[in-house]
Amino acid sequence: MSDALTLPAELRERAGKGASRALRREGRVPAVIYGGKEEPTTIHVEEKLLMKQLMTGHFMNSLIMIELDGKTIRTQAKDVTLHPVTDRPVHADFLRLAKDAKVDVQVPVVFINEEKSPGLKRGAVLNIVRHELELICDADTIPSEIQIDVTGLDVGDSIHISNVTLPKGSASAITDRDFTIATVVAPSGLKSQDNAADEAEAEA
Repeated sequence: MSDALTLPAELRERAGKGASRALRREGRVPAVIYGGKEEPTTIHVEEKLLMKQLMTGHFMNSLIMIELDGKTIRTQAKDVTLHPVTDRPVHADFLRLAKDAKVDVQVPVVFINEEKSPGLKRGAVLNIVRHELELICDADTIPSEIQIDVTGLDVGDSIHISNVTLPKGSASAITDRDFTIATVVAPSGLKSQDNAADEAEAEA
């Protein structure tokens, strides 16, 4: 499960572009917390800490606890706008979460036991169609990754979402089709070897 991240914040007293530019000069990033049937809360956070959390690679699919005026607000990051030249964060949006909230997240896929795949051992390639899965998860149990076992897969085999056992509290956001996550495909060299073997077998 992705660990919850903690992000201290302060209330933003003034709105507008001028006020936002002033905050950025002070090493702060303007942000807003919205949702949860409450009025949006304008805040600002420390740029260095926000960058550090962004660099973890799972900022967008983690529960983020924003500490504000002695209170802790459960949120999910919905958007972080980066400067087109410097890649520094210039604004962030956070969605306020209820205690039993479900969240829509992109969770990375990790393939394991590739050495136990007959196809991959013979030189085939794992063609990854989806590097991430869009999941609907309980906010408190967002998985950090989904492991998919490729043991026993041979050339031509595919992995579909129906083949994957998702963690408790998680479900695929796409429900109208059994989509492909990865396939085991033969490189041209292996294909020609297989074709030659098939032809030899047919002649025999």
